[in-house]
Amino acid sequence: SPVIDGAAVDDDQGCAEADEGPHGQWYASWNGGPRVTTPDPWVEHLYDVSVQDLAALRIFDPDHPERAMVAAGAPWFMTLFGRDSILTASMLLSVDPTLAMGTLETLARFQGRHRDPVTEEEPGKILHEVRFGPTGSLALGGRNVYYGSIDATPLFVMLLGQVWLWGADRGAVEALLPHADAALEWIERYGDRDGDGFVEYERATDGGLVNQGWKDSFDGVTFANGQIARTPVALAEVQGYVYAAYRARARLARDLDDPVGSDHWTQRAEACKAAFNDRFWLEREGHYALGLDGTKKPIDSLASNMAHCLWTGIVDEERASRVANRLLGPEMFSGFGIRTLATTMGAYNPMSYHNGSVWPHDNAIAAAGLMRYGFVRHSQRIIQGQLAAAHHLGGRMPELFCGFDTADFAEPVPYPTSSSPQAWAAAAPLLMLRTLLRLEPDAPTGRVWMAPEIPCRLQPFRADGLRLLGEDVSVEVSAGNATIDGIPDGLTLQTGPRSTPDCIP
Repeated sequence: SPVIDGAAVDDDQGCAEADEGPHGQWYASWNGGPRVTTPDPWVEHLYDVSVQDLAALRIFDPDHPERAMVAAGAPWFMTLFGRDSILTASMLLSVDPTLAMGTLETLARFQGRHRDPVTEEEPGKILHEVRFGPTGSLALGGRNVYYGSIDATPLFVMLLGQVWLWGADRGAVEALLPHADAALEWIERYGDRDGDGFVEYERATDGGLVNQGWKDSFDGVTFANGQIARTPVALAEVQGYVYAAYRARARLARDLDDPVGSDHWTQRAEACKAAFNDRFWLEREGHYALGLDGTKKPIDSLASNMAHCLWTGIVDEERASRVANRLLGPEMFSGFGIRTLATTMGAYNPMSYHNGSVWPHDNAIAAAGLMRYGFVRHSQRIIQGQLAAAHHLGGRMPELFCGFDTADFAEPVPYPTSSSPQAWAAAAPLLMLRTLLRLEPDAPTGRVWMAPEIPCRLQPFRADGLRLLGEDVSVEVSAGNATIDGIPDGLTLQTGPRSTPDCIP
């Protein structure tokens, strides 16, 4: 807490009062919404804290101050991270879609143009992190931009497809299409290193990350016996992101009068899905492999990565129930959330960073994926566990917490070096809200789906300040009945869940 001349400064004097420019106005508008009203005051508090944290984490491109983004987290990551910022922006589409456009436009500005093994830059590749000023030397590779991320590039295309469905300006989307196409070219030319149809990573420099998916610790990708997988590695969730990127580009082509392109990218998506389900599915174990190692051997760990595959829709529907039940089985579900790695795996450690801990953003994506495939109770169970964890942890979602079971510890055990606030953790409750509401717009066709599955203990439930086509929308759910107010002209409400999982998340 700051002290000036021996007197503590009032916490209520926030950034918006100190900065009356566009940054302060943006903070003030965010601090006024969204709002959740429910019988559980801790849930209300969690959403208020999440909104305040996300507003405080906003950053702006120094050369384009009108472009707002969200930094990855405090205190270590107050900068733009490709993967983190894209996933955070995706989670916040129902609150502020302009963050997604700011993120896309800034990442497009730094999109790779040349091959540089020191920074792992390649043409069309989306960056892992960028740092400015005195912190520039902190970036991996020793320069201010580092590109060692295997998933940021397909996620970029996927987010562009999402903002289109949420009503982004056609001109702004068309301006980003060349960048999306460059990203897709990277996927097929550089991402698929050996031409086997899967995107894999292997660092080009000793100063880069060994593992380049979201579980990027050195021991974050292991076999069931605990052995560390050798690169190049093709991760399960990355193939899901690539599938969703193809689906997004196909949809954009269809809506923007390019039927030939739509057919091409649809075929690429179907081939990707078929190959993934053929090579990654482990029939005897009843789950998908974490990945394929450098010899194309399935990495047979039971891990949370396959939940992202549900989110992107790459999972075959006839296998989805087995995936859902494995994710909520006792070896994966702690009671507070899905662990990153099952307790039965050789590398499991509930106090590790990626091998048994619980990450809120990972769980929010899992809940969204399960709801997408119609596993309502599974999704609700995850969200209820996460809400309980946030209550015990003081009303703020941390980056991660330890994966001990609730049978052993009645409260979640904090992870000591967890970033707080952290962007995608703060955004996780907002994605969980959207998941429970089953709110899915399709602006180009003039429809919006809503089929709420709010748990009874949270009813009557009201959410204000949701954004659709630039307008504030309110949703109320009470005794199983739902109403939505403020639907913009041009959108027709569809009262039911969207029928197919085969769409952009």
